[in-house]
Amino acid sequence: MRAYFSLLADASFDGEHIIPFLRQLCRTLRMPIALVWDRLQAHVGEPVKGWLEQNRHRVRAELLPPYAPELNPVELIWGHAKTNELANFAPVEFTDLAMQAHLTVLAIGDDQPLLRSFLRHSDLSFCLR
Repeated sequence: MRAYFSLLADASFDGEHIIPFLRQLCRTLRMPIALVWDRLQAHVGEPVKGWLEQNRHRVRAELLPPYAPELNPVELIWGHAKTNELANFAPVEFTDLAMQAHLTVLAIGDDQPLLRSFLRHSDLSFCLR
């Protein structure tokens, strides 16, 4: 298990930004992919919905219940990042903040025990391998 992230410094994620991330994920991982997503419109609307349908043999999206951020493990990841690695970080330049946030999510994405704790805490039923 691993968490993969993509951050945009000057934009919000929409369907057009998510598709390149999904393509890169498929190139990087040569195995079936399970996405755990909230019901953000960019995750469930076009063009992502069409892309997922075309790639259902490789990628499966598991949607979290609506209006339940307490069940979303990604909220726990961001909470951890903001109260630990980024808590007292006061950069002068925006690029420094973006770089530190990138390094932080990379470290969290590789931390198996930490990721598993977020999934256990979410109170959702996941099959962990």
